[in-house]
Amino acid sequence: MKTYVMAALLGCLSFISLAGEPALYGAIKITPIEHATFVMQTKQLTVFVDPVGDAERFRQFGRPDVILITDIHYDHMALDLVKKLSGVETNILAPKAVIKQLGQGKAINNGETLRMKNMVVEAVAMYNLTESRLKYHPKGRGNGYVVTLSDKRIYISGDTEDVPEMRALENIDIAIVCMNLPYTMTPQQAASAVIEMHPKIAIPYHYRGTEGLSDINAFSQLVSAKNIRVDLLQWY
Repeated sequence: MKTYVMAALLGCLSFISLAGEPALYGAIKITPIEHATFVMQTKQLTVFVDPVGDAERFRQFGRPDVILITDIHYDHMALDLVKKLSGVETNILAPKAVIKQLGQGKAINNGETLRMKNMVVEAVAMYNLTESRLKYHPKGRGNGYVVTLSDKRIYISGDTEDVPEMRALENIDIAIVCMNLPYTMTPQQAASAVIEMHPKIAIPYHYRGTEGLSDINAFSQLVSAKNIRVDLLQWY
């Protein structure tokens, strides 16, 4: 039986799932794999997001209907693995820079929207703003995504700082947000953007950097204080 450690953070519910266990959001199941990699499922669809690592970790999910890739970096794009995991009917969506290296799939650019297989995918700009971080993620190369599944809008940040395009998002049910240094943003930046976006639920992910694990408890306290639920899944 799934076990949760429950903790109240300033009046809002936060939980930690056991490693590899899915979190349920109505008809949607989100399973953390590691770092930036996870699986979203409904009864009709299986979506792999930034699949990297050992193919065995994905075997339980079967062939994906959709693979979403955010950027060209190794912790988001694993060319050989994507080819192993893809089936004949798998749709691969990624930025142009990824498709160029992968040699297959459908390119989607910042600001574009695609409808496919009972889901809607909106590509959101992801990039760095801080002078010392500009070299990591130039504007226009990678995508964050807003995915609409089973009437829920799920924001996947990819590697980004708290850019205006992120802050301007509306009607987000679940925001899955990065915060690792020196590549993306601090927990305080992430919290500020999430508070402005004001999703129903925020999930920190991608929070290991060269400076270690980011302080997701600080993020949780800031966000929870604004009546946004924070769910802490086990990524590491």
